[in-house]
Amino acid sequence: MIYLDNAATTMIKPPCVAEAVTAALTSLGNASRGAHEGALNTNRLLYRTRGKLADFFGCPKSEQVIFTNNSTEALNIALTGTLRPGDHVITTVLEHNSVLRPLYRLQRERGVGLSFVPADRRGLIDYADFERLIQPNTRAVVCTHASNLTGNLLDIKRIGEIAAKHGLLFIVDASQTAGAVPIDMVDMNITLLCFTGHKSMMGPQGTGGLLINGDVEVEPFKVGGTGVQSFLTTQPREYPTRLEAGTLNGHGIAGLSAAVDFIRQTGIDAIHAHEIALARRFHGVVSAIPGVVTYGDFATWDRCPIVALNVGGADSALVCDALSCDYGIATRAGAHCAPLMHRALGTEKQGAVRFSFGYFNTDDDVEAAVQAVKEIAERIG
Repeated sequence: MIYLDNAATTMIKPPCVAEAVTAALTSLGNASRGAHEGALNTNRLLYRTRGKLADFFGCPKSEQVIFTNNSTEALNIALTGTLRPGDHVITTVLEHNSVLRPLYRLQRERGVGLSFVPADRRGLIDYADFERLIQPNTRAVVCTHASNLTGNLLDIKRIGEIAAKHGLLFIVDASQTAGAVPIDMVDMNITLLCFTGHKSMMGPQGTGGLLINGDVEVEPFKVGGTGVQSFLTTQPREYPTRLEAGTLNGHGIAGLSAAVDFIRQTGIDAIHAHEIALARRFHGVVSAIPGVVTYGDFATWDRCPIVALNVGGADSALVCDALSCDYGIATRAGAHCAPLMHRALGTEKQGAVRFSFGYFNTDDDVEAAVQAVKEIAERIG
């Protein structure tokens, strides 16, 4: 199989990730649940990995690095834990359902007001809309760093400056960019950063995190055992314990820690350059094939290595199925959990076929994908 679905998850991981998980399976106990070596090994791992992630993302305090199962959980914690009844939030139509559904629920249950920055047919936004949409009760700006459908990057430093200027929380969904694009929370004025470990971080599924910049009160999304302060009837107030009820995925975090080391050693810029070169080569050919339409802004390659396309009027699911069954190429079709983005692009009914490139893809993978699209377009045409 040629795997070109890295925006969903990186299937091919650095060997050191698998090695770290395997070693952890027979050496880790339960953090803060005992003073024996197994429990202490896990505490040490968590401490080291918090420090690595704080440094990696420019988070000032490592104790404010919260481990989660994925970015969806991190976003639920961030949004539910900071938004109050009657607050107003500014977001964008680029968002994934991991942002949209928690916001819709808060709209129903807490009366949180929502305003959406629109996008044009290339998926581009007008940054002035953020300031135009501010209301007296606006509390936060919430947005993705990059569209998981088009690959377009948002200028989160610019958005962060707007949020800081107006005293707003700035919550960023870095699902597509963590590990692929440099992020500095302080420089970009990010209050809460949510990431997942299994995409461009190249770590295991079931890992992710929420990083908190500054003295922000985030109320617990879930409560329960922490291994400490057991006689309290409420969740402990100290970070990270406040937001980490239950046993953490120590085995997965061991793999995530190794993945961070791999990215550091390889170089995030080198990784991104390789991925973008593959995407650029692919787009350069398929965009010229008769009947093929691509989506997103390709005037710049300061973006994620994603190329979404359609072939004529064919349903995206049929094209995706042909790629898989006839050519052994894994892509993703449909709505990609990004309904508002599809409406903006005019692909709500057809969906789109998403090719997303990763560090372990090769030029041969690109050639095979190009040839497959050519042949499918000829059959459909």
